[in-house]
Amino acid sequence: MKSVLEYLEQSAARLPDKAAFADETGHITFAQLRDAARRVGSDLAACGCLRRPVALLMEKSLRTIELMMGVVYAGGFYVMMDAAQPEERLNRTLETLQAPVLITTPEHAEKAARLQFAGRRFLADEPGHGPADDALLARIAAQQKDVDPLYVLFTSGSTGVPKGVVISHRSTIDFIDCFTEIFGITNDDILGNQAPWDFDVSVKDIYSGLRTGATVQLIPRPYFSVPNNLLDYLDEKRVTSLTWAVSALTIVSTLDGFAYRRPACIRRVMFSGETMPVRHLNYWREAYPDAMFVNLYGPTEITCNCTYYIIDRAFAVGDVIPIGSAFPNETVFLLDDQDREVTGPGTEGEIVVSGTALGLGYYNNPEQTAKAFVQNPLNPCYLEPVYRTGDLGYYNERGELCFASRKDFQIKHLGHRIELGEIEAALEKVPQIRKSCCLYQEERHRIWCFYMGEIDKKDLAEAAAAHLPDYMIPNVFRQLDALPLNKNGKVDRRTLKEEMAVRRKS
Repeated sequence: MKSVLEYLEQSAARLPDKAAFADETGHITFAQLRDAARRVGSDLAACGCLRRPVALLMEKSLRTIELMMGVVYAGGFYVMMDAAQPEERLNRTLETLQAPVLITTPEHAEKAARLQFAGRRFLADEPGHGPADDALLARIAAQQKDVDPLYVLFTSGSTGVPKGVVISHRSTIDFIDCFTEIFGITNDDILGNQAPWDFDVSVKDIYSGLRTGATVQLIPRPYFSVPNNLLDYLDEKRVTSLTWAVSALTIVSTLDGFAYRRPACIRRVMFSGETMPVRHLNYWREAYPDAMFVNLYGPTEITCNCTYYIIDRAFAVGDVIPIGSAFPNETVFLLDDQDREVTGPGTEGEIVVSGTALGLGYYNNPEQTAKAFVQNPLNPCYLEPVYRTGDLGYYNERGELCFASRKDFQIKHLGHRIELGEIEAALEKVPQIRKSCCLYQEERHRIWCFYMGEIDKKDLAEAAAAHLPDYMIPNVFRQLDALPLNKNGKVDRRTLKEEMAVRRKS
């Protein structure tokens, strides 16, 4: 198999009338998706899309998936862009891409018109009105390789400049084949899609559905602000599988959503993106004692995830949930500061990944690519690229790999090297704390803690002293009704840093 389009073609042949993607208003079958995408691809091919990016400035929808697959039929690769982003950032992305085509929807047309873009512009409903050109599509398919790009996802980047992670067909196929087999996803499943499509969690929903014939049920974003509506929707649509960001799951547990309603069909819950607080995991496990729960780990650069841990035992508040074992055809290991492999329990090292799932680097950014995608320092004999994640991990006493912290969340405070994630893990042991996020104010040498929970600052400081040495107790506590989340469902540390800066000046 050299193209993800083979997933679509096979499912359309096997299950032509089954819903492939659905939203709150309707659905599109596998055959309808295939046929619409081929028509779109025939039109876009005339724009010179072979091995070139096509920018999609729009929200996820049934039409969006037709356009995404149409781009692939045209021989190109799609780049989902978030219209809510500032125009300056969107222009930087477009400058990096130099895409021949930009497609948007009427509600974003005015903003799209202001962007600095010299290529062809389309509204979403314009490509694909004519018949598919089967001969043209066949010629394009004959030129494609499995190492051609499939999509580019832009991440924020530590420098503040967005970096476009390039992922190939081969990497996606390699990962999705393993992912669906390991977790038993079949055409009987209904996958509840929470993640935006410019976030790599969505890749698992989209391509698991296309490969297996499962239906991908799009969940309206506003429902995550109204848990009762969310739970009603999951039950009404008979969703069986959730692959969500941690913060999306904790919205339900924080507000005790299952006291209102427990959707009946859920049998698989997978989470990633942040550390899952044990208190919230246990809430979900109590509601679904027979469901499979999976902790997934991995950055965008290695095609979604590189490790997984199927929850197989009880965890107490304060315990660390392992990130587990590498997916097949990937190797995950730890390196210390001198690039020596770490194998013993309790010793931290940077998490490093090798295997087919590695991305093709950062689009049009050789400098950043060279920093992150490097030769395996343990292998001097032949070319073996690895990705250095920038995450710290360690092996527990069972030999299971555990996530510790981001390297850039490691601080030097009062002469001590401290991981902010360790402080957050200790605060989880305080019963009243629902969630916390710690940041470091380097110029004033202060650790800040933003938290949700019914406990005042003085009592929290005293409670923290039972779990942390004095030098790790935050200097500033800020109680919030809710921690801000970014559009991907992760804690928005940038917003918290801005608040910290404002209060520093006041």
